[in-house]
Amino acid sequence: MKKTAVRSFDPDVAKMLAITIVIFVIMVVLNGNFAKSSNLTSMCYQLPELGLYSLAMMMVMLTGGIDLSVVSIGNLSAILAAKIMKYATTNGFSGIKLFCFVILGIIVALCVGCFFGAINGLVVSKIKIVPMLATMATSEIIEGISIILTQGHSVNGAPEQFTRYGATTLAAIPYSMWILILVIMFTAFLLHRTRFGFEAKMVGSNPKASHFTGMNTSQVYTKAYLYSGVVSSICGIMILMRTNAAKADYAVTYVMQAILCAVLGATNPNGGHAKVTCMVLALLSLQFLSSGFNMMHLSSYFKEFTWGLLLIAVLALNFLTDYIRQKKGQHKAVQTTGSAAS
Repeated sequence: MKKTAVRSFDPDVAKMLAITIVIFVIMVVLNGNFAKSSNLTSMCYQLPELGLYSLAMMMVMLTGGIDLSVVSIGNLSAILAAKIMKYATTNGFSGIKLFCFVILGIIVALCVGCFFGAINGLVVSKIKIVPMLATMATSEIIEGISIILTQGHSVNGAPEQFTRYGATTLAAIPYSMWILILVIMFTAFLLHRTRFGFEAKMVGSNPKASHFTGMNTSQVYTKAYLYSGVVSSICGIMILMRTNAAKADYAVTYVMQAILCAVLGATNPNGGHAKVTCMVLALLSLQFLSSGFNMMHLSSYFKEFTWGLLLIAVLALNFLTDYIRQKKGQHKAVQTTGSAAS
């Protein structure tokens, strides 16, 4: 019984849990105010933004792709929702009329995510353009549309009935955090309890073999990018709800941080492997670092340098780990062959 328990404990989760605890302890030692409830609550307001973009990135990376348009989709979704809601408040709508415009803004924002997510999926799966180039082009197009719509300015004026949910809590937890928790639960269910999750892992591991088994790989890619687009739109809506502002260039650094969070959270950049639990722990680690850096009044340039350095270190560590596992596997195979021959 004890041996089974030890074997069933996931080494990736253990490694990520240890890293998260070490970072938290270091930040507490460096700044005594870090563990105060006010700072933890503040982190709960900030965490969902990176969390949702990281989940979107994780899903496409699971299939062996990447989505550099997540932030652009979120920003355009927020801009269109803000413009619709602003129209309602500017014209003095109230009651049911105002509520309908808020719902309309949310629906339009989600449609933006569906549309561009599907476009990304079709371009990658049907036209066979490299995911990085395809989503980079989509990102530029979406950002261009956002700048045309806003003329480079911020769009605000969403009704108080909508924005108050971005600043209030339910059971001492911000509404935005509840949204993240629900999306995490849905994603875990999608990956581990549905056919799509199984197919996404198979396609990411070996797309050619998946195709020859009769699997509709194009549909799998499209669904993954569609998921990414919708989750990015949800993030845009949530940012608008919290800040009452939408901009074409809001949070552009989240793209790299989302990639870092996914890779740090045991997602294989080549596809076929992802763990929601590890991704959540990686998200907490990055948030602890970001909040700690802010409390130490370190510049944003230092943070970006740290993210880049951490990403390179994680990729190098993953490569080294895979190399060692491969060598051990070859060594065992040689020993087995030798034993069988003798």
